[in-house]
Amino acid sequence: MSIVRNIAGIAKGMSITFGEMFQPTEVENYPDGPGPLRGAVFQERFRGAHVLQRDENGLEKCVACFLCAAACPSNCIYIEADENTAEQRISSAERYAKVYNIDYNRCIFCGYCVEACPTDAITHGHGFELASLNATNLVMRKEDMLVSTAGMPGELAAHSDSVK
Repeated sequence: MSIVRNIAGIAKGMSITFGEMFQPTEVENYPDGPGPLRGAVFQERFRGAHVLQRDENGLEKCVACFLCAAACPSNCIYIEADENTAEQRISSAERYAKVYNIDYNRCIFCGYCVEACPTDAITHGHGFELASLNATNLVMRKEDMLVSTAGMPGELAAHSDSVK
């Protein structure tokens, strides 16, 4: 008797499975389709990928003070400082970040680096598509995070491009 009951239970479960299997799917092919987040409005408190800001003159705001790296609990920020020269001004201060890397393999998007920055050089942007099959692609360099000079006067854009 128990064998018949077990077979009846399996048959009932399989009928539900096969019934659902042949129903049309409602899955969108992301990123080809519009996707659920395309055109979404992000809240101000959203913590996306980091962005390095420029000042009104097109110079980098980062003064290589290392406060963001010190505040980071996951130790994912690496900075190398260098001195500004009269011939080549990168930031408005004496120093600038020659190398500024964030390892998104380790970042927990806590926002401590943003809070610690005295010049508001690092902020959270709206980027959220950071997935990669290669771990080295998740180490973002300064050039990847620095806000572009588009919309600035040509001389500033040329100056910023020559720095890279």
